[in-house]
Amino acid sequence: MRIPERHPLDVSVAEARAIQERLRGEVREERVLDPAEIGLIAGTDISYLREHKLALGAAVLMDYPTLEVLQVCTSAVEVAFPYVPGLLSFRELPALLPALEALDGAPDLLLVDGQGLAHPRAFGLASHLGVLTGIPTVGCAKSRLVGEAGEPGPEVGDWTPLLYEGRIVGAVLRTRRGVKPLYVSVGHLIDLATCVRMILGCLRGVRLPEPQRRAHLAADELKRAVKLKLSSFEF
Repeated sequence: MRIPERHPLDVSVAEARAIQERLRGEVREERVLDPAEIGLIAGTDISYLREHKLALGAAVLMDYPTLEVLQVCTSAVEVAFPYVPGLLSFRELPALLPALEALDGAPDLLLVDGQGLAHPRAFGLASHLGVLTGIPTVGCAKSRLVGEAGEPGPEVGDWTPLLYEGRIVGAVLRTRRGVKPLYVSVGHLIDLATCVRMILGCLRGVRLPEPQRRAHLAADELKRAVKLKLSSFEF
């Protein structure tokens, strides 16, 4: 798939914040695709080799609803942007975009290990990636960045609203009994109810939805391979 270049990623912290402020007005918190029409889902994830200043990105294309893996693409790039809370996308997009572009076709939906609207400027990694690709995108994070919420019920599918500055910015969703919930938020071109529905439709008995779990495994596998290769050059 081809992703148009909307802005440079090699920018300063101040420029990154300005880009977020400019692009967040493009986020659409509305469903443009019926879940019944979704046939392809891509999960994404990032791993780091901090000692080598590398970010390792993975994109896994899957059939929906069978969740059969169709293609796995990865990339490794040098991390140039510093770690700044709220600006994660400028560290991760340089590795995620090449992995996504290597996919043979565009997915109907992207699942991102990160926030969407549940972000200080309502423009987390999921929203950023959604605006750049023009694909409906769901943020599904393991931890909370902003907002307050009650504990969801114990059953899979139980959720409570995540509130930030007087508005609902996400859902705290139980995806497995006895484990911590996930933080789900709109990325782009989707509504919150559909985000929750799609995450639940991608569960296979573990905490993470299957596209993200597979992307996490792919990023970790690449990390091990790169680490082994780099270590061989040290002797």
